[in-house]
Amino acid sequence: MLFLPAYSPNLNLIERLWKFVKKECLYSRYHETFAGFTQTIDACLAQTHTTHKKALDSLLTLNFQTFGKSAIMGG
Repeated sequence: MLFLPAYSPNLNLIERLWKFVKKECLYSRYHETFAGFTQTIDACLAQTHTTHKKALDSLLTLNFQTFGKSAIMGG
């Protein structure tokens, strides 16, 4: 289990994935129906281990800077 601050979308992996999906599949695209919209998202997610693997491997890591309790408390 990994503690995350109350609001930290940049640290939450699902938020990073959703941002990637929006950028790759949804931005500047019109979908006539809700079914078409959801199919686009499903198709993008289905390609996470193939087409998008390289981009997601670097995006979805837990390699980020953390600060110890003493740094947060000013000590």
